[in-house]
This record gives sequence, structure tokens and C-alpha cells, in this order.
Amino acid sequence: MHSTIGTAPIRAADAVRGSISFDQLRSYEGSLYWLETRPGSGGGTTLVRWQSAEGMHDVSPASFNITSGIHAYGGGSYAIFNKELWCVGEGGLYRRPHRGDELELIDTAAVGGLGVGAGELLGVRESEQGDELVAVDLAGPPELRVLASSSGFFGAPQPGPNFLAWSWWSERDMPWDACELWVAPYEAGGRIEDPVRIAGGVDESVVEPRWGPDGALYFMSDRDGWWNLFRWDGQEVRAIAPITGECAAEPWELGYASYDFLDDGRIAVAVQQGPRHRLVLVDQRGAVSPVDLPYTSIKPYVAAHGKTVALIASSSTAAPQVVLVHLTEGEPRLQVLARSEHAQLAGTAVSTPTELRVQVAEGREVVALVYAPTGSGPAWRAPVIVRAHPGPTASCLLRLDWQAQFFTSRGFAVVDVDYLGSTGYGRAFRESLYGRWGLDDVADCRAVAEHLLAAGRTVPGQVFIRGASAGGYTALHAVAQDGPFTAATAISAIVDPDRWATTVPRFQRAHALRLRGGAGRIPAEAIRQPVLLVHGTEDTVAVVDDVRDLAAQLTRRGLPHELLLLDGVGHYVATSSGAELALEAELHHYLSSLGKAGVNPRATPLPAAADAARSR
Repeated sequence: MHSTIGTAPIRAADAVRGSISFDQLRSYEGSLYWLETRPGSGGGTTLVRWQSAEGMHDVSPASFNITSGIHAYGGGSYAIFNKELWCVGEGGLYRRPHRGDELELIDTAAVGGLGVGAGELLGVRESEQGDELVAVDLAGPPELRVLASSSGFFGAPQPGPNFLAWSWWSERDMPWDACELWVAPYEAGGRIEDPVRIAGGVDESVVEPRWGPDGALYFMSDRDGWWNLFRWDGQEVRAIAPITGECAAEPWELGYASYDFLDDGRIAVAVQQGPRHRLVLVDQRGAVSPVDLPYTSIKPYVAAHGKTVALIASSSTAAPQVVLVHLTEGEPRLQVLARSEHAQLAGTAVSTPTELRVQVAEGREVVALVYAPTGSGPAWRAPVIVRAHPGPTASCLLRLDWQAQFFTSRGFAVVDVDYLGSTGYGRAFRESLYGRWGLDDVADCRAVAEHLLAAGRTVPGQVFIRGASAGGYTALHAVAQDGPFTAATAISAIVDPDRWATTVPRFQRAHALRLRGGAGRIPAEAIRQPVLLVHGTEDTVAVVDDVRDLAAQLTRRGLPHELLLLDGVGHYVATSSGAELALEAELHHYLSSLGKAGVNPRATPLPAAADAARSR
């Protein structure tokens, strides 16, 4: 095993607390607002306001967690009007008057996609029966008024000049598969009548509608294979700037904004191509100009602020930042408003990734990011952890990941694989995993592992695979067959696609139905290598009963496994109160396998709490 000379291993506690998470960056009334999830806050989120003359300060009460459960994944969980805060918490929709201290509960339903227009708060309310577009008169009693209802789903409503726009998709679809854009005449206090479909359909995904300063409606459509920018002027739809890249993120949450309008008429757009993001400017003629920035990952929250644009951005060596990009003549000037830094990690050496491309069946190429052991030279050789991302529509991202650095600081290499179905490679690539789940994703991860073995970067018996959620399903199938993997870690794993389709939240049922049909349930009797199963007892996306059943079957068959149940934890283990425990258990799982193979890794004792929570 590689030894990292002069590099102190990163503690699990520091890896978990290594970064503040920034989300939902928006511009209101001359100020910038965003949500922060801070280390040690137990996963709670705080709303922060920045104004050039006053600097930065918290807006929401310290004890209040701003979060929305709409469509299972939330989004659009706050809005500001005349400095009055409207936000979503665990109890529903709340209002706090300007300079007031107390939050007033307005509605107890799942609400999100909040926005303000023409003196109204607009949003989406969800129930098990369907979605409603709702409005609140901001000058009158704080009561929700229903504008439209559907058994399907609504995106965040967008008020424009005498019109209201919204996206809609059926309960049989996901918004990245088939999503429509609708527009109707609308005045504050009114109703939606005579709506017209502008774009979208069974083979087109239309997302992120926004009214431009010119009165036209802009949106992203993948009708040509990539999410690109289009414009509707009231008469016709036309493409603005064709780009071979994704100009929108896969819409797991409401309220994404991958573009915004600058005062000088240009449009700032975040573009994803493979694992890399970049910022471009689109002028009124549709000409595209790249902006040279030191960032490789940009979240889908682009907020224009006069002639500047605010981003949540990061790179493989810089943790996420809220940064204001001044687009003056010449080189852009950066003003960092907030940094995601942990004092214990300041100055810590990190491993930076290299991009690997591996040819697979039918000439297709798989892209992976390879993180060598920290401090190693170009001829490194080490145990390898192959990571299958969740989603499976997510993707590998070039941003600093302290939990990956936790392993590289201990002499492991970490390899992130953009397997078939990932976002960043166009609609056809994303859809190709439907009906092939558990097959092609596994084959892609296996191909990358075998390439590293053939290249001498690692040796048999020292290659592991791990994944979370859908990636956990991939990891488990990878060790239910002959192959290069010595052990697997499955976090919040999906175990049986057919049963999952009956228990998954309403929003994701269509996804479950389209994905299944490939490898089927995880066959306990076929698992050939030790597995670590980590699961939260309060997981509502992949219920804990399925992984408990799998562990029981493995026990009956005498197959090597470990089960770590995290009490009170939901689907997102990596950001939960159990994250540190899970990370240490994962490390111990790999070290145990290496020890049995005769490798003499650095001893790392298993925490007593993890030992007590396990079953064999």
C-alpha cells in the first residue's frame, strides 16, 4: 500500500465538517441571498443576505431550518418581498415580517418553488393526489389561493408582463424526459384561463422558464439533444445559442436557475460538458463568449447583479465559494463573498484528479476522474476505490471533495465514473440506461477498474467499489458477479427496483419504472465479495426495510457482510449526523479486506459506536 510521506491523514470529523454547503443563490431588491448548511449545524440551513454597503449577515432565525420536502428533493424554499421573509420549514410555509422576530405558520402542506411577482407570492403545493399552483396576496391576508391543479407536477411558476409561465410534466414522466412549457394571461388576484403550450412534449424536456427584460420568455429545451437556450417572443420559438453542452442541470429540485440576464443585455449561462462546468456570455445576436474563471464546477444558481454575476463555484482545489464576477473590460474580476472552509483543513495537501477515458462496447467512451494518493508521484500504485455516483442522472464533478481526500490521504486512489445515464453528455446518453440499470452502469465501472489493473495502477485484491442510492445498487450488482472488485460499500442503497417502484416518493415513481428491467433485484445468493451496507432508519427514498431484508438473506446464507443502521438519519448520509460514523466504517471495511489479503495498511480502529451498530 502506498505511503503518503509527509501527509497527515485527514480525520473523518474534519472530512465531514470540511465544507459549508451553499445553495439557492438569488438576487432580491439589490441584495444577494443564499442558503448555508454549516458544519456542526446538524444539517440545518440558514438564509444569508449580502449587500455591498452592509456586508453579510444571517436573515433567518438561528434555530430555524429552511428546507422543503416538495417532490421529495425540495427547492425554491424561500422568497423576499419588501425585506419580508417567506420560507419553508419542516412544518410548512412560514412568514416573518420585516424586523419581526417570530415566524408565522401560513400553510402546513409541502410547498416549494417560491417566487414573487406583481405583489404576489407564487409557488407549488404538493399532496399525494397531485400538485397545485398557488398564490398569496402579499398586501392582504396570508392565505394560499389555488390557481391550477393537476395529478402531475408543476415547476416553479414565473410571473411576467401580464402573463404567467410554468412547466408541467405528467405523473408518468420525469421532468428530464418529457416536460411542457405553458403560458396564460394573468393579473394579480386572478385565475389561470386559456393556457397555451409553448414547447415540450413526449420527446422534449423544457425547463427553467424565465421572462427576460425584453418581455420575451426564455427557457431551456433539449429538443436538439442538449439543454440549450430558446426564446419565445409571443409568436414563435427560436434557438438563441446552440451549444454542445448542457445549459441546464437535471431538475431534481425546483427553482434551478442556470442562466440570468445582465443589465447590458447579455445572458450569463452555466454550461456542463462532461465533468466540467464553465460560464459563458450570450449577446443579443446569439454569439457565445467564454468567461475565463478558475472554477470547474458551478451550481445551477446563477444570479445576475447589475453588470456582475454571482455564482456558487468551486474547483478540484477550492471548496465551494459564493463569488461575484465583475464582467469589466479585459479579465473578469472576482470578489469572493463567502468561502466554504474548515480551519482544521487549512493548508492541507490535496489530490487533484486527472481525466481518464476508457473505450467500452460499441466504441463508446467512459469518462472517469482519477484521484491518486495524496503526495504520490506520477508512477503511483495503490488500492483503488471506484465510486458510482447517485441519481443515476448525476455526474462526476470537478470540485473539492473532502470525503474523497479522506481516503487519498491514507494511500488509496479514488476513481469517480461517469457511467451510462450520467448528465453532461446529452439526452441520448442520459436515456440509454433505461431498462439497462444494473447492467451497463456496472459494466462501465468494471471497465475502468480493469483498465487501472492492466495499466499497473493497482493489483488484484485491492480494488473496491462504493455507491450511494442508485450508485449503491450499482455497487452491489458489481460484486454479485465475477469481476475485479474485492468488496463493496452501499450507502442508502436501492435493493429491489420492482419493490422500490412501490415505495419511492411520488415524484420519483416514473423514474423507478423507467430504470427497472435490467439486472433486477440484488441477488443475495450471488453476492461473491464482502459488502458493507449503511442505511438511515428514516430514509424515505429507499426504505430501510429492503436493506434489512438483504442483510437477513446474507446472514442466512453465511455470506460476509456488515450492516450499519443510522438512527434518525434520512437518505443523505453524507450530510447527516451519521456521516462521520459511516465514513470511518467504510474505511475499516476496506482496511479489513486488505488485511485479509496480506496487505499491512495503517491500523485504524473501528469506533465503538459503529461496532455496536453492526450485525454480521
